[in-house]
Amino acid sequence: MQNQRNLLLAVVLCGLLLIGWDMAIRYFYPQPETITEEVTEGETAAPAVAGGTAEIAEGDAAAAPQTLEASLASTERVAIDAPEITGSINPVGAKIDDLSLKTHRQTVKDDSGPVRLFAPQGTDGQYFAQFGWVGEGIALPTLDTVWQVEGGPLTQDSPTTLKWNNGEGQLFSIELAIDEHYMISAKQTVANTGAGSIVARPFAIINRTSATASSDSFNVHSGPIGNFGDGVSFGPDYDDLAEDGSDIPTGNVEWLGFTDIYWLSALIPQDGANAEADFRSQGNEIFRADVIYQPVTVPAGRQISRTTQLFAGAKESAILDRYEAAGVAGFGNAIDWGWFGWIAKPIWLLLTNLFDVVKNFGLAIILMTVLIRLLLFPIAQKQFASMAQMKAVQPKMKAIQERFKDDKQKQQQEIMKLYKEEKVNPLAGCLPLLIQIPIFFALYKVLILAIEMRHQPFVLWIEDLSAPDPAKILNLFGLLPFDPPSFLGIGVLAVLLGVTMWATFRLNPTSMDPVQAQIFSIMPWALMFVMAPFAAGLLLYWVTNNLLTLAQQTYLYSKHPQLKAAAEKEKAEKAAAAERDAKKGKA
Repeated sequence: MQNQRNLLLAVVLCGLLLIGWDMAIRYFYPQPETITEEVTEGETAAPAVAGGTAEIAEGDAAAAPQTLEASLASTERVAIDAPEITGSINPVGAKIDDLSLKTHRQTVKDDSGPVRLFAPQGTDGQYFAQFGWVGEGIALPTLDTVWQVEGGPLTQDSPTTLKWNNGEGQLFSIELAIDEHYMISAKQTVANTGAGSIVARPFAIINRTSATASSDSFNVHSGPIGNFGDGVSFGPDYDDLAEDGSDIPTGNVEWLGFTDIYWLSALIPQDGANAEADFRSQGNEIFRADVIYQPVTVPAGRQISRTTQLFAGAKESAILDRYEAAGVAGFGNAIDWGWFGWIAKPIWLLLTNLFDVVKNFGLAIILMTVLIRLLLFPIAQKQFASMAQMKAVQPKMKAIQERFKDDKQKQQQEIMKLYKEEKVNPLAGCLPLLIQIPIFFALYKVLILAIEMRHQPFVLWIEDLSAPDPAKILNLFGLLPFDPPSFLGIGVLAVLLGVTMWATFRLNPTSMDPVQAQIFSIMPWALMFVMAPFAAGLLLYWVTNNLLTLAQQTYLYSKHPQLKAAAEKEKAEKAAAAERDAKKGKA
């Protein structure tokens, strides 16, 4: 009866696990999702002086919403045509507010169009960068200023300059240049041809709506990000910033901006310019990151410049590392690898190098799994040798347990002494599992964070290894017009995971009581439901790992036949004993 109650409890707990898993997996392990855009009211950022301290004013938050098409057609824009970026510059207000990424599609469909990162103010996806000056006692450009354009389009080989003369002896200019990837340089210059000195503060901002941001969770940050001298800071999130109103980081400002799972915008102030920075909420789901330089005094007949870099693009690890090597401190860590970053980065390097060879990330995952198992094979051999030693000392252990059954402390001391004399390590069998845990979670981080995995196909129906298996059994692989809940969305890979895990448990005849055996027989099928919402690449890794485990166990048992025989004998004896106990209970 006790065994039956234990089994019933195990089944109930498994059921609760499956029911609660759907909500938990959506919160703790969010998958990249398609963002639903909302119409938000526009916000301006006109230069002003508030309270005696130069700040960037929030401006008028009542600008009427606009369609993207109408906004892009409203001005004489300057085209941007770089190797990886296309878009345009708005000469009204000196805003970079139209950027799309040539090398990244919106969906897995070939005709889905490039990913749009920046969009004009007042549109659904409002997201732009702007450059200007604040100060007092001097006429400064505003949001409505129409800048004169010299040059264009902006390409890797041809910069573009925006100029504005205030009619009082000062000429303001913003020279824009772009590299082969995602970095735009903005050199802000004020030339003073007037009679006396002037004082001004250059600034740069990024303004965006959170309505189009990716989801934020405990292990995937979305929102403000920056490096302020002590490494990369992930936070606050949008909700906290909206509640607090502003966040002023402390320390030296290396760079700051906003991050999504795959995309990043960041302002990188001129080195040594002692810039100030903050994040601000402007209401209506609009947020801003500011870089404001210290006041500069420009004597008559002189000019002063400050150069700010704007990164606006994909978080491709190799490119971020390249910018870091060029002097952008900590830029490679803009990807939140988390606690397992020490192993996630090597796994990413291994996967991308294997991909360069086989040209398929699914095959790269399989090859990586094979290499990891080969690397861990000596440990597995030691595990089996340790298991054989444990079997050999079982009679002596039982004798000690019988001799000191009334003195548990003495019993443990004698067993530890036996382990030492026989050179047996009872924990050796756990080592392979402990090593697999960080590898598993590191691969999970790589699959959901590394943009190199986004939209990467494997074979047949698997078009995106970073997304769940789309072939759901309950809707007959898409033939029925409904999408099952994630915890019931069992796909082909999830079934293969359950079958291969069940086979590994069956092949490993470890001795356990009947209740434990029944729980282990349920576990593979429970995990099949649990793992169904995870990325297809992660399931591919686990299925491959299980198949290699089967091959490895078959080989090692052939080398240690006495181990398997002893385990089978003990298993049979325990089953017989349980059967006798059951008959006695019925009698």
